[in-house]
Amino acid sequence: MTDQLVSGSVGSKGVVFRPANSGPATWAMGSLFERLINGAESGAQLGASIVTQPPGIATPLHTHAHEAEAFYLLDGTLTYRAGEETFHLGVGDFIYLPLGVPHAFRVTGDAPAKVLALTVPGALLGLYDQVGMPAPERRLPGQDGRPMEEEIGRWNEFGPQYGLQVVGPPIPEDA
Repeated sequence: MTDQLVSGSVGSKGVVFRPANSGPATWAMGSLFERLINGAESGAQLGASIVTQPPGIATPLHTHAHEAEAFYLLDGTLTYRAGEETFHLGVGDFIYLPLGVPHAFRVTGDAPAKVLALTVPGALLGLYDQVGMPAPERRLPGQDGRPMEEEIGRWNEFGPQYGLQVVGPPIPEDA
């Protein structure tokens, strides 16, 4: 008989099983982060979340000192700047960002974007748990979320603990 692991638990061989829609969910930066696995659960090897973000959301140009990131676009459209290159992502597109590469993105179009976000090693996605708040529902936050100005301040405060450094402005809306 095979024992199924409780959501978010790690078995004796390090196996993590997370049934659909059972991981912790966080509202942060106007977005919904649904954790699949974090660094503590993976022995610091991997972080993975499904992230849903509304149209127009954009990060400033930034770097990571500890993690590489990868994104697989499940729904919507994104513009990504990585180094000196700009990429326009549609459903099914994938982008890998090596450690230290300056990057930024903007959700484009009229619909939210949903991505599978991966970090190697796995600590970075914990930043959003510190910045945001537990999501009582699996939807984008509205007035019941924290004000964006407060979250941006928290992102700037806690980001350096995760090796995040802002190095430039967001991608312009018309890029």
